[in-house]
Amino acid sequence: MFASELRKKSVFFIFSAGILILILILLPMLESTLRVYILDYFNLNLNSDGEIIKPASEVGETSYNLIITFFHIVKIVLWMSLVLTVVRFLNFLVFRGAFRNSAQNEISSLLSSVLSIIVYIVAFFIIFKSQYPKVDLAALFTTSTILGIVIGLALQDTLGNLFAGIAMQADQPFQVGDVINISNRGMGVVESVSWRGVKIRTFQNKLLVISNSVLGKETIEVAPKDNLNAHLVFFSTLYANSPAQTIQVVREAVRQVENVSPKIRPNVRIRNLGDSGIEWEVKYWLEDYSKINDTDALIRQRIWYALQRDHIEFAYPTRTIHVETKPQESAFVETDNSIFERLSAIPIFAPLSDEETIKLAKGTTARVYAPGETIVKKGQEGHSMFVIHRGAVKVQLMENGQPKTINRLRENDFFGEMSLLTGQPRSANVVAEEETEVFQIKKKALKPIFETNPDLVSSICAIIDQRQQLLKTENAPSNIIEAEKAKSVFGSIRKFFGLED
Repeated sequence: MFASELRKKSVFFIFSAGILILILILLPMLESTLRVYILDYFNLNLNSDGEIIKPASEVGETSYNLIITFFHIVKIVLWMSLVLTVVRFLNFLVFRGAFRNSAQNEISSLLSSVLSIIVYIVAFFIIFKSQYPKVDLAALFTTSTILGIVIGLALQDTLGNLFAGIAMQADQPFQVGDVINISNRGMGVVESVSWRGVKIRTFQNKLLVISNSVLGKETIEVAPKDNLNAHLVFFSTLYANSPAQTIQVVREAVRQVENVSPKIRPNVRIRNLGDSGIEWEVKYWLEDYSKINDTDALIRQRIWYALQRDHIEFAYPTRTIHVETKPQESAFVETDNSIFERLSAIPIFAPLSDEETIKLAKGTTARVYAPGETIVKKGQEGHSMFVIHRGAVKVQLMENGQPKTINRLRENDFFGEMSLLTGQPRSANVVAEEETEVFQIKKKALKPIFETNPDLVSSICAIIDQRQQLLKTENAPSNIIEAEKAKSVFGSIRKFFGLED
């Protein structure tokens, strides 16, 4: 892309410079011809200094002076055009070519502007002096005191912004793409930095423009774009809840949130022992600080769901006097009857009697997961299975570093049964597609039932075998291998639950 643009710029430069140089070469010949014509036409003579001697006609002298002034002005314009063309092309080569991969684009742009202005001023003085050698420019500018004062006052803010911008770019406190917070003015992403000021895109999608002279006096908080920047989220829990359990539950919930860096473990620590409960702070590191508001909101949501699942209660200010302290009920509490009805509809538990299903329901816990939250991870050890009570989940495997959904499950579906029965690691990731409530059945709830009724193992193995036969693909193993596999599952279940042969 740069090579293509360089070709276009080079062609334009050669063409423009060539035209200007050709005109500048031909112009003196045209000027000389017109001078001779005017002198001959009006019978004018020149002295050794090139001045007219006793003009025979005032019209002739005026015409001659106009011709000279016209060509002086044209030469000044042409030479300045040539300087402008050369400077712009050199700027492109140096600042767009040599510094095109540099991260300090603002410095190169500002330096280019300042150097260009200096070259233009110097070039104008030289060119003007070459055309009007008798004019004293220094005296002209030094005697114009009033004009200088007026111009200085008019350009006070502009010059202040220019020098403040130079100082700021030399120090480089921030770059384009960084998130900055300016006291009492706003917070957002830096879009551009120029000699005049800084443009900031706020999180309300508004454009905040601040001049360099004003910005240089402000306190600025910078979150660099290529840095892991930390942030804090606060919440409170009741004193009755275990701090160690709270730390473990919240940390695990925060680690799974999108945009939270996996490189640094989130810190969950007690901030204060307040009047209403334990005050907590969660310190986490963001991969993209510009998404801080969305990340904060998602973290608060995940903390709420995680605390509800583990029956950890939030603290809130109150002055109510309680005669009897009653624990606050969770927002999601299922009765044993509803759990019993759901488990009775699961094929894998069909061999259980009603008494055994009721016993299993009493040891089952209800857990609620937020949309996008991971319920189980591939390779994770687990001694439990899950029955979907409401909501939906997707089963995913990693393919080329990206999650690929291979199945979707809804109400009455279940997953993780092999981890419950044999203790084998999870074979896939299971992620909630919407707010999903599941019943978690752990090994300690099923083991007493197997101990009192060992024959259930054979029945459950047969049901698992039927389930796998229905899911079997065209490349499934033969019946002999399936039979061997069923025997292996039977043995694994008995060994995992410690049942005697």
